[in-house]
Amino acid sequence: MNSRGSWFMRDRPVLIWLLVALVVSLVHPFFASSRWLMVHLVVLGAVTHSAMVWSVHFTDALLKTRAGFEERRVQSIRLGIFHVGAIAVFVGVPTAIWPLTIAGGTLISGAVLWHAVMLVRRLRAALPGRFRITVRYYIVAALLLPVGALFGVLLARGLAEPWHGRLLVAHTMTNLLGWIGLTVLGTLVTLWPTMLRTRMAPNAESASTHALPILGVGLLLAIGGPLLGSEVLGAAGIVAYLVGTLWVYRPILTSARQRPPAAFPTMSAGAGLVWLPIGLGLMAFSLATRGSWAALSDHYGILTTIFVVGFALQVLLGALSYLLPVVIGGGPSVLRAGMAELDRWSTWRVAVANLGLALCLLPVPSLVRVVLSVVTLVALAVSIPVLLRGIIASVKAKRALEKQPATPGVRHVDTSPRTWSRPQLIAAVSVIAVGATLGVGLDPTAAGLTTAAGQGPVAAQVTPTGHTTTVTVTAKDMRFHPAQVSVPAGDKLVIDLVNTDSTDIHDLVLANGAKSPRLSPGEKATVDVGVVSAPIDGWCSVVGHRQLGMVFKVDVTGSSAAGSASGGGGSGGAMMPGMTHADATGPSPAIDFMKQWPAGFTAYDPVLPPLRDEKVHKVTLTAEDVKTEVAPGVSQVRWTYNGTSIGPVLHGRVGDTFEVTLVNKGTIGHSVDFHASEVAPDLPMRTLQPGQSLVYRFTAKRSGIWLYHCSTMPMSTHIAAGMAGAIVIEPPGLPKVDHSYVLSQSELYLGAQGDPVNAAKVAADQPDALMFNGFVNQYVDRPLAAKAGERVRIWVLDIGPNRPLSFHVVGTQFDTVYKEGTYLLKDGRGPLDPPDYHSGGSQALDLLPAQGGFVELTFPAAGHYSIVNHIMTDAERGARGTFAVTK
Repeated sequence: MNSRGSWFMRDRPVLIWLLVALVVSLVHPFFASSRWLMVHLVVLGAVTHSAMVWSVHFTDALLKTRAGFEERRVQSIRLGIFHVGAIAVFVGVPTAIWPLTIAGGTLISGAVLWHAVMLVRRLRAALPGRFRITVRYYIVAALLLPVGALFGVLLARGLAEPWHGRLLVAHTMTNLLGWIGLTVLGTLVTLWPTMLRTRMAPNAESASTHALPILGVGLLLAIGGPLLGSEVLGAAGIVAYLVGTLWVYRPILTSARQRPPAAFPTMSAGAGLVWLPIGLGLMAFSLATRGSWAALSDHYGILTTIFVVGFALQVLLGALSYLLPVVIGGGPSVLRAGMAELDRWSTWRVAVANLGLALCLLPVPSLVRVVLSVVTLVALAVSIPVLLRGIIASVKAKRALEKQPATPGVRHVDTSPRTWSRPQLIAAVSVIAVGATLGVGLDPTAAGLTTAAGQGPVAAQVTPTGHTTTVTVTAKDMRFHPAQVSVPAGDKLVIDLVNTDSTDIHDLVLANGAKSPRLSPGEKATVDVGVVSAPIDGWCSVVGHRQLGMVFKVDVTGSSAAGSASGGGGSGGAMMPGMTHADATGPSPAIDFMKQWPAGFTAYDPVLPPLRDEKVHKVTLTAEDVKTEVAPGVSQVRWTYNGTSIGPVLHGRVGDTFEVTLVNKGTIGHSVDFHASEVAPDLPMRTLQPGQSLVYRFTAKRSGIWLYHCSTMPMSTHIAAGMAGAIVIEPPGLPKVDHSYVLSQSELYLGAQGDPVNAAKVAADQPDALMFNGFVNQYVDRPLAAKAGERVRIWVLDIGPNRPLSFHVVGTQFDTVYKEGTYLLKDGRGPLDPPDYHSGGSQALDLLPAQGGFVELTFPAAGHYSIVNHIMTDAERGARGTFAVTK
């Protein structure tokens, strides 16, 4: 094989896959399966292609394979088969087309097994020599990939727990540590000193030889552990693999000490090598402590980021930055031209990527994590155009050199920089600091930089005693412990606040302006209250927590002061026992229920989404805060699933499986509870803190329209804020109709204009308005459509959280009523009516919160038919709409 010059199947596919992964990362919030696709575009697309190409390259170099042993055309065919299979998988998994996924997995496995066979043939044909062990690493790695592909195909089928979690871990271990890990470890023993331009450690070959059995045993245990359901066995396998990895690292570290990494290729690859043992250590710890494979798989986000971005992607970028100019050939001047481009801002790129990645993995506020993620993505993405510039520069220099007469006596010139750039490192740290500051600026409350009054603690008018009273207060289970402390008048009060809750974020706000930051579980902070002269009220400012009784009181002893620092007005509604202060909000905006929606308003689509053929429905629900106009001229920050005022409608059949990925991009904890599921709630319904995610799987066993909602306390507040939706599971044999609509009633509790939900009003059951599908009166101005004589089915759900629903359509009668899983009336006949009786009718479907059903009707003539909640006061404050019926 001629390895010099340009070869499309060697250089271009990697850049194409990385570009596609970059595009997906930019648009990932807008479609499901995006996270899976990003990971696999990098690992299955770019990294696997490189492993197939460069393992052949190094095998030929180490074994001195004779020229023409395998034509480049044949290799291109093999790589082409692999890429066709990869494309099939990239399409088949997100669209749940399992036959396409099977076909793709088969093509990938066939191409890689062919690759393994050719490596074995090269090894057998070669004369005895050094580093044959490297080729054995490649062969073992190639034999593992089809096993991992089999696990991946089974995962795409959609399996219930515990097998989904078990196969996910086995799939990851096989592909990331087996296929990619062994290939990288086998290669870098010889490539690393070459990249550093230093001598190879004398123990390099023996270290590789001794480590391979350890790595193999580790992989066997790490893969077998989840398949056998043994967390201990899996953890032991990861530890063994870690031991083998560190054994391989011995000669790698020796070379690095001789000449520390200074150019981009070695800095990037070296950083990747640092992340591998970190990921292995966290993986072993997680396996030993999570308690179940499902729990481990739900926390795979951090581990995947470490293995894919920290390890695999950085090693790939570093290796390619070195190899591509070398294989283009042309001598020192050509290599120097390519490396001059590839090494641009090398220190900055590596430092920003790794500092940003490290901070993103820490428990920082969610918006800080978002900003730093973008900065890290930019630093990594810069490598794509830089690689292209390096290739172009090398090719141009080579062509220019070929036109010049040869100059004898030219020696190889060492083109690698001697030191990393200190100014670039300073610039990288500055970028990360600015990014973190920007994130804090976008969410100062989460970072704890503001007080309830927008200023620091204020001392009362009293003669200070010079003494400081320090108390420790814990936050747990929606209570402060203790909930009341006594302080001598004139003392300075310092509160050491500890959040010992296992799931919720809490803070402590005092009416004099002192405030803690918001604390995640396990975090602590010190609150300097200042000099105390009068009683001070306190509370947790996370929306709804005060309404659940999370209040605090500072009493004063030895003072004649009768006043109390209350810091705000009354609640405007009933409060929980022990509450002394409600959320500090301004007046609620008045809703004009006769005001029309403006011309540019688009109503929430009430049409039931069509039922698709797949049996596994993959859904991503992203929890995020979105400021929304909920009534004409009235806005509220809604807590949403996927950015809409009400959660998206899901649709399936009895027997279908739903795989729901919940991602929390909000500012507080959120969760999800599917009433259509029958699962133990402990894990899938747990509260996620900002930045966390989980996968919730269930099989729909019974028909009906079911509620799903956030179950984080206070549940009523989260539901009222918009975190709820409907899932329609059709009864078997449901007849077709001309139109199917979904209408879900919910309640609106307003604070000041643009504020979040008013939790005090929710607790007092004092809604400002009621809504169908998340907007007040939207279907009055944007009517639902039908024609006279057409059969219409309306699925109805009462989301609540408090108000009942009496669903009625003015001017019509229902001949079919289905409520809570059974027919009350079907084609005019009740369950106890004789077979020939079909003259029964219904005027209203009565539902309590969390109940649902459907009605069917036929409109007798053209006209406008009002939709109302026949609890008329609720209809008059927004629970109404219109059917515009034409001929």
